[in-house]
Amino acid sequence: MTDTDQHAAATDPALLDALREHVHGALPATIADLSALVRLPSVSWSAFDPANVRASAETVADLARSTGVFADGAVRIVRSAIEGDTPQDTDTSQDTDTSQDTDTSQDTDVELGQPAVLAVRPARNGKPTVMLYAHHDVQPQGDEALWETPPFEPTLRGDRLYGRGASDDKAGVMTHIASLRALHAQFGDDLDLGVVLFVEGEEEFGSRSFRTFLREQKEHLAADVIVVADSDNWSAEVPSITVSLRGNVTFTLTLTTLEHASHSGMFGGAAPDAMIPMVRLLASLHDDDGSVAVEGLTSYDADVPERSDDELAADAALLPGVRPVGTGPVLSRMWFQPSITVTGMDVPSVANASNTLLPTVSARISVRVAPGQPAVEARDAVERHLRAHVPFGAHLELSEPDAGDGFLVDTAGWAVQDARVAMREGWGAEAVEQGIGGSIPFVSDLAAEFPEAQILVTGVEDPDTRAHSPNESQHLGVLHRAIASETILLARLATR
Repeated sequence: MTDTDQHAAATDPALLDALREHVHGALPATIADLSALVRLPSVSWSAFDPANVRASAETVADLARSTGVFADGAVRIVRSAIEGDTPQDTDTSQDTDTSQDTDTSQDTDVELGQPAVLAVRPARNGKPTVMLYAHHDVQPQGDEALWETPPFEPTLRGDRLYGRGASDDKAGVMTHIASLRALHAQFGDDLDLGVVLFVEGEEEFGSRSFRTFLREQKEHLAADVIVVADSDNWSAEVPSITVSLRGNVTFTLTLTTLEHASHSGMFGGAAPDAMIPMVRLLASLHDDDGSVAVEGLTSYDADVPERSDDELAADAALLPGVRPVGTGPVLSRMWFQPSITVTGMDVPSVANASNTLLPTVSARISVRVAPGQPAVEARDAVERHLRAHVPFGAHLELSEPDAGDGFLVDTAGWAVQDARVAMREGWGAEAVEQGIGGSIPFVSDLAAEFPEAQILVTGVEDPDTRAHSPNESQHLGVLHRAIASETILLARLATR
């Protein structure tokens, strides 16, 4: 029997029963703690109050201390300089062994990222170390009129808890917290497994200080296994191990044609308002079938499970008569092909529309990049396309850029085998290996910084979660099973 086969054996039945009992008994407290987190509107975008993200970080730090896993002083709130904002001659590191609140910048002119929570328990007696990642910041609620329940008031309806961040990713945070509580209940102070809990505060805003944080905290973050609880499951009954992630490129596109607004009756039909070139330029990004039409963007070639257009229509809530876009297998389009979405525009609202030619129009562009293509290469391809196709000589500006690489997970390691067993025992179903059309760019940064670590991308979402959308919710059965699986995985690592 090989080492991988040996450690992929079933978990000891007595240990398994005890772990399940710990998780099940603590579930009401876990849901209550999740609800308290959802009440905190921790939107990390620059236009929102950072005090809410700070309050969320403090709550997560208290939850980490409540697990019993970490020694006094081992749980800290940390802020790091945003990438590119650290002066070359400034030492941005400080002694972080006992500080409860670490500001890693000594220069007040340096812009800092949002607060993260870092807790460390060193490994003993040759046991491995596991890093548990999640993020406590959330997307904005959007149009509150589209919510059936208040976005920041957790509401239980059937087997789902509704609220912004209830799933993405505060349920991921609570999966780690609840698993560590169960682990401590089972092993107490005899736990030799090394644990690094890292809960980021700006994942939804591009993880702008993440690389600085990795460099400054590298000695504390080093781990044999990294569990990223920020992904999806195949269904509410079947778990997934995410094996591929698309990269992302985002930026603001601004077109300007006039020095000032003018009366549309006086000059319309001769003077080009900015909306005309914007509409034509955005339309050039796609073919007639909806496929991306930007030269230089690549696709990744891999087999995918079958999924019909009808299943896509149901899962994505297409209205009757609306057809899918793109070509090729449905899941290939979602996992392995590029996509381009206009996620927002700065134009007058219909209610405020006047009979004027618009001098300037801006749009926020989101590009999902096929795994295997560097995000910077994709960004350059999109920029070349836009500059080559801008109509009527409109002045083009690209601003607020952000980019992150995709990732392909190596599934050959022993940790993946342990995770498969843990998911089978926690869910009662075999895990599906799946790609994800979304992006978690920092995963590639983690892999670059810790090339020997095995990375497991798991999650608590399901097809009905509606992450980032109105009426986001967390299926509580999925939460229960995800916690059970992670607890079993940690126990297996602790007893290797």
